[in-house]
Amino acid sequence: MTVENRWYKQAVIYELNVRGFYDANQDGAGDLAGVTAKLDYLQSLGVDLVWLLPIMKSPLRDGGYDVSDMLNVNPNFGTLEDFNILVNETHRRGMKIMVELIPNHTSDQHPWFQASRDPEHPEHEKYKDYYLWSETDQKFKDARIIFIDYEKSNWTYEPSRGEYYWHRFFYHQPDLNYDNPEVQKEMMRTVQYWIDLGVDAIRVDAPPYLFEREDSVSENLPESHAYYKRLRSFVEAYSPEIMLLAEANQWPEETRAYFGNGDEFHMNFHFPLMPRLFMALAKADRTPIDEILARTPEIPKSCQWGIFLRNHDELTLEMVTEEERQFMWNFYAPEPEMRLNLGIRRRLAPLLDNDQRKIRLMHSILLSFLGSPVLYYGDEIGMGDNVKLRDRDGVRTPMQWDDSINAGFSEVESQKLRIPVIEDETYGYQKVNVKAELEDPTSLLNWLKIMITIRKQHSVFGEGTLSLCSPKNKSIIAYLRENELEKILVIANFSSENQQISLKELCVKNVDFLDVINLYQPLVLEDQLLNLEGHGFRWLKVV
Repeated sequence: MTVENRWYKQAVIYELNVRGFYDANQDGAGDLAGVTAKLDYLQSLGVDLVWLLPIMKSPLRDGGYDVSDMLNVNPNFGTLEDFNILVNETHRRGMKIMVELIPNHTSDQHPWFQASRDPEHPEHEKYKDYYLWSETDQKFKDARIIFIDYEKSNWTYEPSRGEYYWHRFFYHQPDLNYDNPEVQKEMMRTVQYWIDLGVDAIRVDAPPYLFEREDSVSENLPESHAYYKRLRSFVEAYSPEIMLLAEANQWPEETRAYFGNGDEFHMNFHFPLMPRLFMALAKADRTPIDEILARTPEIPKSCQWGIFLRNHDELTLEMVTEEERQFMWNFYAPEPEMRLNLGIRRRLAPLLDNDQRKIRLMHSILLSFLGSPVLYYGDEIGMGDNVKLRDRDGVRTPMQWDDSINAGFSEVESQKLRIPVIEDETYGYQKVNVKAELEDPTSLLNWLKIMITIRKQHSVFGEGTLSLCSPKNKSIIAYLRENELEKILVIANFSSENQQISLKELCVKNVDFLDVINLYQPLVLEDQLLNLEGHGFRWLKVV
């Protein structure tokens, strides 16, 4: 793979919920034309890759992850022509676009399932084995139930067929049968279709669950990896600049397999890292990060981790111990309605008590740590959440553009909005919005734009190695980013108290530093002692 085709290693990714971003046709919900209308904003922020949450046709019972037609745009979002315009305008601004592929399951409204479930359907014979059916609900008993707050079994009875169908997620999302070669071909055709429409990257949802086998947990099976290698081989031959991103919520050593030998996925999220960033901050102790990095294997040179602070789902606590989960719930989600499944349904700013020092500290780590950073829409202005809303809607509220009606998101009457805007005293749109922050030179938004600009000036953050320096003071995390061009030492303080650290303890000794964030001023220290204010951080270039 050429250097040009490894563009994703330097990318800053921006994840947005189309329905919550901007309402161009004034029907109360965001749309593709609304994203196009706000591309200048994304460009000015420094975004390289715009990640759209699911846009395929869907009854929208699970945020679009319940697809009823893989080859069409959801009419609630616009038309294929609207999508073509969005792709072209994104490319014209030098940015790229990523869409979602949901290979594991469809909606129960998908024509394939409608034919599969009904023996009287004229196409039943063709589609009867597109899904997993059983006369009993006792097969694959070792597979866990993922949505434990909603589902009691992975099987649901279908009276029309007189059998049970298999689903790893909601009952209205039947799993496809990948032991059927026709299903495998259909998914390849779907990928080709979206590549032909001009996308630059595809996020593959829930890759561990494609196949099921008795006497196994039916996750991470060799058959799944074999299929993804076939998919990558096809993409490589058809359009080699396309990036495939896996959403494998697994431990690092299990996730490593999804990179293969550089012949499976280009990128994968480092899910277990994320809760440990919050744990380290809560405890003022970097140990959880040290421990998870010790379990993180090397990955092929062409591959990359994707890292994030928050996203469209709950802050998952699957990859922690029961004791750690209880600690995180008690610290970050003290009220029961803040919790969902095995996680926390809160946005970044409320999680961090709206403390600007904490918010900036966490972003400084996100932008300098191992992998490509993902920003979740609205977090760049410190948006709040609404835990009174159902499921994950509380972190998918309308983007707050200004202090006009409905936060500048839509001009419809407020009661016609699909999801209400945030109006509380702390995070209400009258106070927290893009327009106000653009006009304030000290705002989170303007600070983040500067930090992204600085990151882009140093390729070491995208392609360099990371070495933990492990000072004696556990409140301090220090790591050296290094490539053939430069070395940058990052130091951050998880404590709210001022801390002093001797640079003699760290990975580099007897060298001079330039302060990367503060206009590359030489760092002058007495006896190599650095003072870090509470939740402070420094990026120091070794010279």
